[in-house]
Amino acid sequence: MTVLVEARDLSRYYGPVVGLNDLTLALDEGVTGLLGPNGAGKSTFLKLVAGEIRPSRGSLRVLGYAPFANREYFRRVGFCPQQDALYGEMTGLEFVVFLLRLSGHGKSDARRLAQRAIERVRLEEAMDRRTRGYSKGMRQRIRLAQAIAHEPRFLIVDEPMTGLDPLARREMSALFAELAAEGVSILISSHILHEVEGLTRNVVLLHRGRLLAQGPVPEIRKLLSRHPRKVEIGARDARSLAAALLGLDHVLSVRLAPGGDSVQLETRDLDRFWSELPRIAATARAGIHTLDSSDANLEAVFDYLVV
Repeated sequence: MTVLVEARDLSRYYGPVVGLNDLTLALDEGVTGLLGPNGAGKSTFLKLVAGEIRPSRGSLRVLGYAPFANREYFRRVGFCPQQDALYGEMTGLEFVVFLLRLSGHGKSDARRLAQRAIERVRLEEAMDRRTRGYSKGMRQRIRLAQAIAHEPRFLIVDEPMTGLDPLARREMSALFAELAAEGVSILISSHILHEVEGLTRNVVLLHRGRLLAQGPVPEIRKLLSRHPRKVEIGARDARSLAAALLGLDHVLSVRLAPGGDSVQLETRDLDRFWSELPRIAATARAGIHTLDSSDANLEAVFDYLVV
């Protein structure tokens, strides 16, 4: 696997404020999710990778280039920022064509590329309307269109699902999957964790300007081993089930949900719990009808690591 992004002791300061602090990591080609709470350094890292700002110290190479103010690099990368900055008097098509023309494309080529990009983000019906009349979701789509119009090798996307309804988010996820299948590497920052998990197994977690964790989601989930795991079980006779579960030595707590129709528990050994549950269920005859271990997902991993 080819290394796409390589950062060594990368830092970015805004006066006395630390945006990123001694970050060292390497990202391979493919799709990578960038996660972290507000102020974690995600946007700073994306701007550094996109070449918008210069590192305060350390080194950064992307596609073999130093990104800052590098025209050759800019031809190979697309950046969809979170900031909502459009030229309101331009139509969506004019906006994308204008940016393509600025980067050196001829008039007819720019129009062809712009139309294709707008079709890919499913905004063709509104491409001749002025962007000042666009909804938040439409503005997000046109920003993505300008990022992919020149057919970049590497796409950087900051909070792409913001302002989109569920159907549009699903369409956007499908587009990212399509681009990845075409060989485009994608670095995507998002707070909608289950949708990041649907796009890639590889994630980077930032917290307070530092690297908190990196790797495939199953490996990062192992970091939960020092935390109790939560399980909720819906049952016809939840009270009998709760009494039976209390006898397991690895079960740390058991309580009935407010409605009395489910049991909420914590265990220090989830694998043992799953292996012993069939025996408990058969003995208690509690009529189990639902099982849920919500903290096995990426969102729970994230919450455990940053709290």
